[in-house]
Amino acid sequence: MSASVPVLCLASASPRRRALLASIGVPVTVHPCDIDETPLTGESATTYVSRLAIAKVEAAMSLTDLPTLGSDTAIAVDGRILGKPADAQDGASMLRLLSGRSHQVLTAVAVTGPEGMLSCCVTTQVTMRVINEQEISAYWQTGEPADKAGGYAIQGLASIFVKEIQGSHSAVVGLPLFETTSLLRRQGVPIWQCI
Repeated sequence: MSASVPVLCLASASPRRRALLASIGVPVTVHPCDIDETPLTGESATTYVSRLAIAKVEAAMSLTDLPTLGSDTAIAVDGRILGKPADAQDGASMLRLLSGRSHQVLTAVAVTGPEGMLSCCVTTQVTMRVINEQEISAYWQTGEPADKAGGYAIQGLASIFVKEIQGSHSAVVGLPLFETTSLLRRQGVPIWQCI
């Protein structure tokens, strides 16, 4: 199959988001944008991820004439926002915090196009089993959690830690496909172009 002509600009370097869009037949051009991802004082997790998704779109809009999608994912537990771990110690601390309990995964999506800026935020509840110290250390050594919100990848090796999920699995991976498809269609972006 020949490469398809991009119909969307993805304002993210995430290979997971690109793969999720490819899974619904949306070929993209990628323009990741470097934005400040520091949470604002008192900012809720929903507001935080929504603000970042929109900021990514706004930063990439001048680089393309295509409709543009930005997304951001964060973990919320005990009112605390967990982004990507700074180092091994931070990653281990995050997994200890998530071990044996439930947390929320919030993923916001923003898409600009003929209809202006459209956005949504999806919340999924994930429950982890108890994760022991040996598993935490071994998991960090795989390299997988280093660039993941909350220090784990549900679609990867950390799937063995997940006891239950209530909501969108694809949102935890990085892009809620049901809601994303709705936003893309409203912007006139065709789905299933390369299937």
